[in-house]
Amino acid sequence: MELSFLDKLCRKSAPWLNGDGPDSFAVLSSRIRLARNISDFPFPSAADTESREKILDFLSPTFIKVPGLKNGQFIPTSGIDNLTQKFLMERHLISPEFVRGGSGRGLYIDGEEKISIMLNEEDHIRLQVISSGMSLNECWEIANKIDDDLSGLIQYDFSDKFGYLTSCPTNVGTGLRASVLIHLPGLVHTGEIEGMIGNISKIGLVVRGFYGEGTDVLGNLFQISNQTTLGRTEEEIIDSLVKVTRKIIENEQNAQEQLMTNASDQIEDKVWRSYGILSHARVLTSSEVMNMLSALRLGLSLGIIDRFSYRELNELLIITQPAHLQKYVGKEMDNVERDIMRADLVRQRFNNSDGN
Repeated sequence: MELSFLDKLCRKSAPWLNGDGPDSFAVLSSRIRLARNISDFPFPSAADTESREKILDFLSPTFIKVPGLKNGQFIPTSGIDNLTQKFLMERHLISPEFVRGGSGRGLYIDGEEKISIMLNEEDHIRLQVISSGMSLNECWEIANKIDDDLSGLIQYDFSDKFGYLTSCPTNVGTGLRASVLIHLPGLVHTGEIEGMIGNISKIGLVVRGFYGEGTDVLGNLFQISNQTTLGRTEEEIIDSLVKVTRKIIENEQNAQEQLMTNASDQIEDKVWRSYGILSHARVLTSSEVMNMLSALRLGLSLGIIDRFSYRELNELLIITQPAHLQKYVGKEMDNVERDIMRADLVRQRFNNSDGN
């Protein structure tokens, strides 16, 4: 039952890639994550395997009592092989830290992939809600309701002085991380991206790579989130990130207009050159695909190319990742095999989009 549930995820697109959310030309997804710990249990980093198993036994029956968690499934990591864990990380349902973790961990995923809960990652509970486009308030509403329902069933580790107590000091307080995954090719190509990153870091926000903390920026995609959670309410944190993101979107649009004014031939060449390579290449690395799909997303935003939707390009960003490719063909492959299969898959998708 557990593996069949995961197999179903492998055969469909992640809903947050749909491209139907607000401002989805720039913002691929919004995410709210809450860190919570349970009283009278050691933090996962200080717990042995037996203690972590006790935490799982304590928590897993709780989920079926929460109305918002009726349509998903709880899966211990013992029921998830290494390749599937990497697939779930590429899907943004679990973190790199969770993949590196080992035994005594568990995962809840709802049927729509909007809600996922990691158990015994850095904290006992990491509740995540992810949705398409600029939808932080919608994600918060869902996460807040589930958190309230859980708090009525278990006792959180909470201090009247500091708020929710967490393994990492930067999460103490609300325990909330709000983030957006945003595409900023205009700011990258005009050289304004470093200044933007410097400016937002001064106001308590942090910029990370495609898969979050400790990962690289790929395809001009950046994760922007709050850095601390102490001393502000959840609503204040989210409102601040929304305002900053809207300003970044405005700056990105201005940068794209500047590119078309000052370097339209070069930009059009970059877009169509990327299209030509992706349409005909027989070998493609993951980074090549990410960078060229970024160029096509820019071309779609500028009206240079109209053969794709944001949804199609977003899906290719994820389905061409290593674990997704291997799940797609049903076997593990080495780097060379993956590069060949990636090119085959992209050509197939492009031919379908062209109506051939």
